[in-house]
Amino acid sequence: MDVNTFEPRSDLSSLHQSVEAIRAEIGKVIAGQHEMIDLLITGLLTQGHVLIEGVPGVAKTLTAKLLARCVDADFSRIQFTPDIMPADVLGTSVFNPQSREFEYKRGPVFSNLILIDEINRAPA
Repeated sequence: MDVNTFEPRSDLSSLHQSVEAIRAEIGKVIAGQHEMIDLLITGLLTQGHVLIEGVPGVAKTLTAKLLARCVDADFSRIQFTPDIMPADVLGTSVFNPQSREFEYKRGPVFSNLILIDEINRAPA
């Protein structure tokens, strides 16, 4: 066997096609953010977290929404403000007068993709 020859152990062609389809779909709306899109896809494939930093107006939120739509995932956004409470993230019990019972309304943290926006405003 030649040392310079690489033979993949798994066929990743379908994964490659899926990634290219996601890139193409997001690229229809987002222009010039190829590295950000690649890093978001990498974070998705590795089940990791991605920190997107940038000046306002470079389509960070829109890109995250598009990625969620492309992979058919739930998307939510948490706006971090100084008055944010745990119930704003986790959800809370709400009284239903028809059934006379409390019902749990899930918060945004129960989505597949969550954008935590303006984290620099978050309380300590």
